[in-house]
Amino acid sequence: MKQNLKIALVHEYLTRLGGAERVLKHLLDIYPKADIYTLLYNQDKVSSVFPPDKIKASFVNAFPNWLKSKVKFLAPIFPSAIESLDLSQYDVVISSTNSFAKGVITKPKSIHIAYCHAPATFLWNAFHSYRKQQRKGGFGNFMILLLTHYLRQWDRQAADRVDYFIANSKLTQDRIKKYYRKDSVVIYPPVDVERLRPTKDHKDYFLIVSQLTQYKNIDIAIEAFNKINLPLVVIGDGPERKRLQKLAGPNVEIKGFLYDETTVEYYQNCRAFIFAGSDDFGIAPVEAMAAGKPVLALRDGGALETIIEGKTGEFFDAPIIELLADGVRRITEKNYDYKFIRKHAEQFSTSVFINNIEKYINKTIETNNNDKSAS
Repeated sequence: MKQNLKIALVHEYLTRLGGAERVLKHLLDIYPKADIYTLLYNQDKVSSVFPPDKIKASFVNAFPNWLKSKVKFLAPIFPSAIESLDLSQYDVVISSTNSFAKGVITKPKSIHIAYCHAPATFLWNAFHSYRKQQRKGGFGNFMILLLTHYLRQWDRQAADRVDYFIANSKLTQDRIKKYYRKDSVVIYPPVDVERLRPTKDHKDYFLIVSQLTQYKNIDIAIEAFNKINLPLVVIGDGPERKRLQKLAGPNVEIKGFLYDETTVEYYQNCRAFIFAGSDDFGIAPVEAMAAGKPVLALRDGGALETIIEGKTGEFFDAPIIELLADGVRRITEKNYDYKFIRKHAEQFSTSVFINNIEKYINKTIETNNNDKSAS
């Protein structure tokens, strides 16, 4: 790739450190001179990874903190906010996107590559469940329908501004094709498998590491473990925490947020990992497998691409208490090769991600430049 190309990275929200931010961090490692553009930026939360002098935030970031915390109420403004970012000086724009980052406006000769974590889930494949979760009736429901219709139209048009899509899984690739009518390549996101040591030994508890949100189905897992009276440890925080704590029996511990070092210990000492929800990829199950632990997962989403049934874990067919409980029985009755599980997880490592995405982006830029030279 030409060294004189100016590169910008675009990310929706830099307000926490999660899986999507991990992707952005590695993109910055590959292109350390790149600037980062975002809708919202919380310096206290992310400055340890993303230096403030690298960040250029939209006008929304100047809003009061109490308003910035209400992201869903700001959604109607985000299309205008992302379009207001001036990227006219950049030759290459790489966006890390779910809903809005892909909507940036670039100059005609620039190349826009989008790494898509999921195509606006709340507008497309999970729209109806999202609407029901809002528990609005009458006028409130009408306003949600009106707003999401507008955002869906904008989202579809914004996808046309992307020159090349990268999907984080085959499932996401299928959704990009379905909703945006765009082709894409699959490059799995980076999982820090190196920080986990595979071990055959375990203590007698099962583990969940997750945000505590409704679609993760943590309540179903807790009720299943209440029923079979086996120890379950839940690590994570979120809006469902209080409700889940009331639901948990004496055999279930909800630890809340824990630092990585402590979480790693729980991964390495658990008997098996439980993944009750559906994600487009799902980093936590791969982390568990990196520790040599089998995973019991809902037969849906990215888990179908990362788990080998009978070898690195098991599936249950629907988010039903009895089916999850039966899956726990099956996974405890079987002996797994922890070395094989670890080896399988290594194909999703950080080094594999960096190699694949750097090779793809450089090849895409080179091909694009050659095409322009030939025309």
